[in-house]
Amino acid sequence: MAGLKSGNIEGFEKFSQFSSLKELNIHIEKWLTAHKHDFSRGELVGFKRLVRFSAKIPGVCNAKIGTILKAIHEEYKTHGISRSTFKRMILKAKEFGILIVHETERKNGSQSSNLYSFNRFPSNEPPKEEILDHPKETNNLLKTEKDQKIKERKEESSELDHTYVSDRVPQPFVQLVKCFFPEAKTIEEYWRTVNLAAASYSWELDIHHIQDVAIQSFKQLIRKLKFSRNVKNPFAYFYGIAENKFCVLFHEILRDKYNLCDAKIEFSLCLNKNH
Repeated sequence: MAGLKSGNIEGFEKFSQFSSLKELNIHIEKWLTAHKHDFSRGELVGFKRLVRFSAKIPGVCNAKIGTILKAIHEEYKTHGISRSTFKRMILKAKEFGILIVHETERKNGSQSSNLYSFNRFPSNEPPKEEILDHPKETNNLLKTEKDQKIKERKEESSELDHTYVSDRVPQPFVQLVKCFFPEAKTIEEYWRTVNLAAASYSWELDIHHIQDVAIQSFKQLIRKLKFSRNVKNPFAYFYGIAENKFCVLFHEILRDKYNLCDAKIEFSLCLNKNH
């Protein structure tokens, strides 16, 4: 937020999205369930320390990076992390929607330490379909052919195909989705959506379970899109399919693994969601 003045942490209470430290911890656990595998060991150390520095005003921290790194080095001695590792963690957390970074400035206008504000995990809510920032159309009839060609080149360069998909997305899922949505960004968004749907059940699921459900759910989505025009938000519909399949799979795993009845399974699931 441009022009935000630095100051004591108490002055940034309005940036907190949590009513208590307990509520913050619940949402942090959910974020880590969905994205822990996306961070390196060192990045996780930095992430958890940032959370600890966000306790006074739940979910808000304005400590300097140097202060945070010093605390890590004091605890881990020679096994601290570098400033670049911490900054990589911040970039990833911003990308996943875990936190917002606000720049602050001193009274003289010079840049001060950043303000970090954690977001709530979108629990039990389908992810919103991402809205791309398309250039606003104008009624300027004098736009030249040269301007139009420059615009077309920019649009073409911004669309990366499936060969640019992150290594975190399993190839079997990439190979399926690319047949219908070849853009890397769209494929990654579908994979992110299925991981959000799996978050409540992930303590009994592995990557193979998630991949299988993702593939089954996507095929069901495509069938729905081919035979119906009632799907307004494909991501939300895909989320609903996947979550239902994860719920069924979760019950089957607990029933076979622990010989639990349905009532005990529901109780264990409630405990997992509340902690």
